[in-house]
Amino acid sequence: MTPTLVRQHLPHAGAAPRVDLRARARDWSEIQERMLVPLYEAVYERLEVGPATRLLGLGCGSGLSLLMAAARGAAVTGVDASPERMTLARERLLPETPGTHPRPNARLVDGSPRDTAEPGAPGYTLVTAFEPIGCLAGDSEGLGGLLAEATPLARRGAAVVLAGWGPPERCATASVMRVATKLAEPLRNSGSWRPACRDDLEDVAQRAGLEPDGSGRVACPFGYADVDSAVRGLKSTGLFDAAMTATDQVQVDKELTEALHPHQRQDGTVWMPNVFRYLIARTP
Repeated sequence: MTPTLVRQHLPHAGAAPRVDLRARARDWSEIQERMLVPLYEAVYERLEVGPATRLLGLGCGSGLSLLMAAARGAAVTGVDASPERMTLARERLLPETPGTHPRPNARLVDGSPRDTAEPGAPGYTLVTAFEPIGCLAGDSEGLGGLLAEATPLARRGAAVVLAGWGPPERCATASVMRVATKLAEPLRNSGSWRPACRDDLEDVAQRAGLEPDGSGRVACPFGYADVDSAVRGLKSTGLFDAAMTATDQVQVDKELTEALHPHQRQDGTVWMPNVFRYLIARTP
């Protein structure tokens, strides 16, 4: 936040909300994704990401984390379920505009992680899943499927990085996210927000057959120019889809605006301190 935060799972019950997916992807790219930069930097610094790194980014979004790794010399490959976000990632990493230069060490693949396999190529040394889990009920199941496809493509002992929300009491945005739970209550489905649990990341790693090898916490404050930008950025995460299905976008915008007022400063900006967790695990 996305900085994201998070996963674009649509509710399992009820009709999906009417969303301009291109506008949402642009809001993610221009407003929300940057909130996670401290997380990306902390992980890359700890794992000494550089020219020897072959990175596979799961849920790579609009490519900011890949761009930062490529700038360190890493060879990066990204996949994401959103065609709209992938379009923006290509604009960043593989621009076709005259006078621009695509990253020679970057590759974006439509489809699933298994589609990134290259015959004869060495295995990935690092797999990242930076979209924070632990905010939607059932969000870890989708990540488990991605890891099942991705880890066979990695070298033995390769690092796999999972990210998640920190404790609700350390995340000011948690109070705003409760709007999603309240509005989505009529649906009672797995697409609504829930507070993060302490062992979310460890549970995913265990089910994926990965061996935990360290963890950390990173301060990732959410800062916005104004309330309107905050509303757009938070909605771009997909965490309010269930709420929009249960009510409508107008109601969600109204409730979000009210919830953001306590975090608005005198100059109109919005500031919410947050802490995110990351887990480093190793492939068997």
